[in-house]
Amino acid sequence: MAAKIIDGKVIAAELRARVADEVARVKREHNLVPGLAVVLVGSDPASEVYVRSKHTQTQAAGMASFEHKLPADVSQADLLALVAKLNRDTTVHGILVQLPLPKGLNTEAVVNAIDPAKDVDGLHPNNAGRLAGGFEALSPCTPLGCIILTKSVHASLEGMNAIVIGRSNLVGRPLVQLLLNENATVTIAHSRSRDLQGLVKRADLVYAAVGKSEMVRGDWLKPGATVIDVGINRIPKDDGKTRLVGDVAYQEALAVAGAITPVPGGVGQMTVACLLVNTLRAACAIAGLPKPAV
Repeated sequence: MAAKIIDGKVIAAELRARVADEVARVKREHNLVPGLAVVLVGSDPASEVYVRSKHTQTQAAGMASFEHKLPADVSQADLLALVAKLNRDTTVHGILVQLPLPKGLNTEAVVNAIDPAKDVDGLHPNNAGRLAGGFEALSPCTPLGCIILTKSVHASLEGMNAIVIGRSNLVGRPLVQLLLNENATVTIAHSRSRDLQGLVKRADLVYAAVGKSEMVRGDWLKPGATVIDVGINRIPKDDGKTRLVGDVAYQEALAVAGAITPVPGGVGQMTVACLLVNTLRAACAIAGLPKPAV
C-alpha cells in the first residue's frame, strides 16, 4: 500500500487561516497589529522569490509588512544600523534578515544584533540556548513546520524513535530540541555517521535535512515510517531544464513509508506559515499578552 502523502499546502493554508483569526482578535481586543520586517541584502533570485512570498502572506494574515532592500555592497555598519533601528521600532515585532548574506558581511554579528524578542528566525544565541534548555523560545520556522506536519499524522510523538539527518543551526539542531520537547527518542546523524542506513532503518520518524538529492533510499526505511523531507535540490533534466527533488528518493519511499512529504509541496509551504506564527507570538509576548492560540 502506498504511503499517505502529507499535503503541506493544505496544512499551511489551515495554519495561516488560524493565524489570521488570531491577528484579527488581538487587533480587535488589544488594538495590536503584529508587524514583520524583512531585510534583503543583494538580489539573490531565490531569496527575492521567498521574500515576496513572505510579504504577500504577511499582509494576507492582516499583519503589517515592512520590506527593506539593501544593495549587495552595503557596509556591515549600515546593516547593523538598520537592525538597531528596527529593534527600536515599536510597530515591528518580528525581524528577519534573509540569509545567506553576500560575502564580506558577518552573518553571526548580524544575527546577534537582532533583539531576541523579535528574532522570528529563532537563530539568536538566546533563543537557541533557551530552546536547548527546554524553555519557552522563538524556534526556527522550518523545524517548527516539520513538527506540525508530523503531528498531522501522529497526535503524540512520545516514545517514538526519530532520526534527524543533518546538523545545521537552521534545521537539524533545533529540530532535535523540538523533538525532545515532544518526548521522542532522538538520534542526530550527519556525513560522518557510521552505518547511516542502519540508523535510519530503526526510526519511526525520519527527517532528511542534509542537502543531498535523493540520498535516503526506499530500502533504508522501516516499513510504515513517517518521512519528512526538508531537502530542496535542483537536478538537471534531459531537456536542459531542472526539476526539484528532496533528500529522499520519493518514488522508492512511497512504497515503504507510512506517510511522506512531497518536494515541492511539503515542508517549504510550512516555513512561511510558521514565520507568521512566530511574528504573532512575538507581538503578544512583547505586549505582555497571553500566548495566542496557534
